[in-house]
Amino acid sequence: MSWLLNLYETYNSNLDEVGKISKKNNGQEYTLLPISHTTQTAHIEVSITEDGEFHSASIIDKSEGSTLIPCTEESSSRAGSKIAPYPLHDKLSYVAGDFVTYGGKIKNEEPFSYYIAQLREWAESPYALPSLKTIYSYLTKRRLVADLVNAKIIHVGADGKLIDKWDKKAEAFLGERPPIFSTVAGGQESAFIRFTVHSSKRILPKVWKDPKMYESFIKFYEGLLGNDDFCYVTGQLLPSTERHANKIRNAGDKAKLISANDTSGFTFRGRFSKANEVANISYEVSQKAHNALKWLINKQAKIIDQRVFLVWGNDSMLTVPDVVDDTYSIFAMDETATISKEMKSYTHEVFASEFAKAIDGYKNNLSTGANINILVLDSATTGRLAVLYYRSLDKELYFNRLKNWHITCAWEHRYRKNESQEFVKFYGAPATKDIAFAAYGPRVNEKVVKGLMERMLPCIIDEKRIPKDIVNSTLHRASNPVSMERWEWEKTLSIACALINKEEGYGVSLDKENQDRDYLFGRLLAIADVLERNALDSSDQRATNARRYMNSFAQHPERTWRTIQGALQPYQARLGEKVWYYNKLIDEVGSQIKPKDFNNKPLSGKYLLGFYSQRHDLYQKKEKTTGEGNKE
Repeated sequence: MSWLLNLYETYNSNLDEVGKISKKNNGQEYTLLPISHTTQTAHIEVSITEDGEFHSASIIDKSEGSTLIPCTEESSSRAGSKIAPYPLHDKLSYVAGDFVTYGGKIKNEEPFSYYIAQLREWAESPYALPSLKTIYSYLTKRRLVADLVNAKIIHVGADGKLIDKWDKKAEAFLGERPPIFSTVAGGQESAFIRFTVHSSKRILPKVWKDPKMYESFIKFYEGLLGNDDFCYVTGQLLPSTERHANKIRNAGDKAKLISANDTSGFTFRGRFSKANEVANISYEVSQKAHNALKWLINKQAKIIDQRVFLVWGNDSMLTVPDVVDDTYSIFAMDETATISKEMKSYTHEVFASEFAKAIDGYKNNLSTGANINILVLDSATTGRLAVLYYRSLDKELYFNRLKNWHITCAWEHRYRKNESQEFVKFYGAPATKDIAFAAYGPRVNEKVVKGLMERMLPCIIDEKRIPKDIVNSTLHRASNPVSMERWEWEKTLSIACALINKEEGYGVSLDKENQDRDYLFGRLLAIADVLERNALDSSDQRATNARRYMNSFAQHPERTWRTIQGALQPYQARLGEKVWYYNKLIDEVGSQIKPKDFNNKPLSGKYLLGFYSQRHDLYQKKEKTTGEGNKE
């Protein structure tokens, strides 16, 4: 229940955000829903005059269709042939009194009679607004379909009945395909209608965006809720509910986190006779917790193959560094960060100090008692959503664990792009999604990606060791550069180094005192790679022998080194006098390998650290020499 309580508290800490419309990067709107409200995708907007007459109607653009509507417990979970009208905005078959007159098909009873009776109760209550009464007055005239037909929004056939679907018969009668058939997925009867009131004298707020309308329904519906019962979340006596929200991940999501709607068969396995004996949750808590969750998912969650990864603080400071993000993203969030994302030179100590400052900045923005919550959700079936992972940590503990991860799993990376879409260099930990791509390739199934991201959470939050299969898979791909494009290999290599470095504690800077056999073999391979690359023309982008034999070298270093060294001779000849520096370096590194260690025992991941650091050191020297030459 703690995740429900934290979501409930998050809602109460952000009441000023209720009803405010925000937009995602793709232009989709979302908001923190008021209680007793949900969202639906509307297809037709109908404007009513203040005198209760039809004014106009229009087809709604798909990007503007998301509509905030009042809902009851029954309507929020209606399915199939069950009649459960929304209180105001609803499908054509519910809101049109002349739907059947125009050939609209209903299964048993007419939905409009239930809809208008429910709307009457609200419109005649002391909480009703004038705009609500105006809409009710119009709908009682039972002529909505007729007005929409006259406005050429919906269409009837030669028989005067609504056209079921767009086919050759409809095309022969109407000619060009009307917009409604492209907007609505099903037939015209499936069109969702939203209402507003038009005034020629003043500008009125849109009904579905009017906070006063939200409050009107909330107060009206409070009087219709059930008896008070003990709430397991708050410990108070409050009106309870057995119906809980769906549409958690998106508007079309039917999966529920809490559900007990099947009272037949073996639902409770004989342990309980009623659903509320398992968990009794008040209506207010359920509404606020689910609405807060929907809002947070839209606002800041990562979603991979419908699996939700969400991190939030349960006070007004919601956005905190995400556990699945890389170091570049965390620095990008902090406008006051003094460290450059394109560091020219650095030490591990400098990075650790600057990253700690950035983390402390986030920590100080949170209130003293704030917790950081980590929630992972996914569904195995259409109707059931499960909490796969949940942790609520004290902010000090969370930020300390995050700091440790980004400092210890750090390496130099060059695969991120800045706002100008230029590749930039950054130092730190990779994102868990990028680790998945490094381990299994960029075309890996999203199910594998979300599984790895979930498996990495304990490594960050609980400081567990990274699973060996993930490290080994990344190591094997990094050792096989010929199987991928250069940019992909460089990305895989730096991520592999970060994962290996998590256990070894090395740095990017070359450690000339390191006598480890695998590290030294990696240095030899890097020298051979740079030597051959420098001997080739700049336009020649073929793989060097060092890279072609890299996989074999990792398995049989002594035997493969003899092959690589033999293949270097023509390139050594091309370099002329410059070759002496590389030859001297090969001799110097090779002499540090003990004779008993110069064998074909497979190399560990440390050889990649030696390879990267040696190559980095050689290229740094080249850049420095070039720069000095330019100065002269």
